Amino acid sequence: MTEFRALVVERSGQVATVKMRPLRESMNLKPYAEIHEEMGLALSELRIDDSVRIVILTGEEDGEFLVPPPTSQYANGDQSKRLGDPRGEWGRFTGIIRAHQAAAEMEKPLISKVNGDAMGFGQSLMFNSDLVIAREDAKICDMHLALGTTIPSSGGEPVGPPYSLVPGDGALSFVPQFMSPPKAKEYFFLSEEYTGAQLAAAGMINAAVPLAELDAAVDDLVEKLLARSADVLAFTKRILNRRVVADMNATLDPAVGYQLFDFRRQ
Repeated sequence: MTEFRALVVERSGQVATVKMRPLRESMNLKPYAEIHEEMGLALSELRIDDSVRIVILTGEEDGEFLVPPPTSQYANGDQSKRLGDPRGEWGRFTGIIRAHQAAAEMEKPLISKVNGDAMGFGQSLMFNSDLVIAREDAKICDMHLALGTTIPSSGGEPVGPPYSLVPGDGALSFVPQFMSPPKAKEYFFLSEEYTGAQLAAAGMINAAVPLAELDAAVDDLVEKLLARSADVLAFTKRILNRRVVADMNATLDPAVGYQLFDFRRQ
């Protein structure tokens, strides 16, 4: 399998775990480690790997499933150069599309093990997963219109751009499947924040548990899935995801294109 820099891919039997490294770190690598492009490649490779039956997404560090880099990084010269680089733009935005296509279409369950805050691309991946078990106090939101006011659960510097962007990393394709139109607009327009416990209570994710219980909850889910026929799970997922894929195909490309346009205006 490809060697990644923004991701760590681990295998245990028939289960592959994709751990996302914090963006505040991978963005500082030279050359930059492009997580969107790497995620598209990793999920595409795992989709066709018949030795893998279940894929788990999680953060490399407890406390952060995946959040945007600090707001200050959007204003420095390196970040501006990265956002305006045609090769980087192509890898980033086509990577978003490939990642979500592979997640929705792969013939195996995709579990999000949300061990910390999920914002931006992190919450998009979470909402495009088949099953979601979250840390109960994890903060989940879309920060593209937050104007640099989103503070992680751990405190400190705000994350995300200080300017408005069309949410182009997938959330516009998936969140409306879970919320009524007025609540979805509130979620995006005002960057409304939820905890894992609130999403579980609303039936939007499978469960929310204390961090100390997260591993056991996901392990129990994996054990139950492995007891089922791989072929039956595969075709059941494909049938259940026909509407997901249809909505994604109708909305993901324009959302990506509008965000690319927004970045070029900055």
